[in-house]
Amino acid sequence: MKKLPLALTAIAAALLWNAAQAQSPQPPKADADMQKVLDAHASLNPKPIETLTPAEARKQPTPADAVKKVLTQMGKSTAPEPGVTMKTMSVPVKGGSVPVHIFTPEGKGPFPVMVYYHGGGFVIADTKVYEASPRALAKMAKAIMVSVDYRQAPEHKFPTAPEDAYAAYLWVTQHAREFNGDPMRVAVGGESAGGNLATVVSLMARDQKAQLPLHQLLVYPVVNDDMNNESYKRNANAKPLNKAMMGWFFKHYGGDPKNPYALPMKATSLKGLPPATIVAAEIDPLLSEGKAYADKLRKDGVKVDYREWSGVTHEFFGMGAVVAKAKEAEQYAADALTKAFKK
Repeated sequence: MKKLPLALTAIAAALLWNAAQAQSPQPPKADADMQKVLDAHASLNPKPIETLTPAEARKQPTPADAVKKVLTQMGKSTAPEPGVTMKTMSVPVKGGSVPVHIFTPEGKGPFPVMVYYHGGGFVIADTKVYEASPRALAKMAKAIMVSVDYRQAPEHKFPTAPEDAYAAYLWVTQHAREFNGDPMRVAVGGESAGGNLATVVSLMARDQKAQLPLHQLLVYPVVNDDMNNESYKRNANAKPLNKAMMGWFFKHYGGDPKNPYALPMKATSLKGLPPATIVAAEIDPLLSEGKAYADKLRKDGVKVDYREWSGVTHEFFGMGAVVAKAKEAEQYAADALTKAFKK
């Protein structure tokens, strides 16, 4: 059999690659302002998280860095939005302590409180990366946000994160008065992995007959491990979160796939959980499971307000300074909290 000339071989390889790319799923198109953030993030040359060690992954540029770049390009300040103060305290947990960052709005108080859990797949990021979200919610909802820097995998595998999250929640119900909070008006919330922790804390409080959170704000929460559902297929190659990254996060987290404290969709029943507000993004592998979790909550008698934003990606929440739909989502979440705190 004759060998093809090298140039023809290269052309054939290129055609095969292009054909493979054409067949691979393409995520939905991002809105113009969302695309600016995605372009800014790409310009910071992040390496694919799934190819890195956790230590390397924690040093990569983040979507928050991309927002700052867009603000700079627009000639706007990158300083935190005024009207909210922040102080750090330490909370005892099993085997040590974790920091919590307390964001307080202007006014007299005592204020209602939300215990907030940041995203990052249980492995990367911290409150600083996600700071725009609790700041915005504190100001919009006139509530104190207590953001928890829970310990992360793989150094601290499951169930450390939910145990830290629950310990911090209980601490807030017992110590809220020390930072001008109302201990009888405490909600939980978080983004992605943090949304998982918020609803897991609600499950733990129900199961242990502790004070139940007044409300749970779940922003594109991780609640299942079905990586072959519709949104995983459609957004397998999405930015900034894709299917390969989720596999990497699950591997390092080490959660028991049958344990509802790892994956709340596996719970036999969600009856008795607090009312929930769920924020979802179209360009997100986690979209389908967020919808399914809303349905499961409703089926089990839990009041749910669910809303999906088109043209935006995972991590859009908290980008209100540069993404119009993020500002909408922040206000939607703040309005739900305000309503819950009045009851």
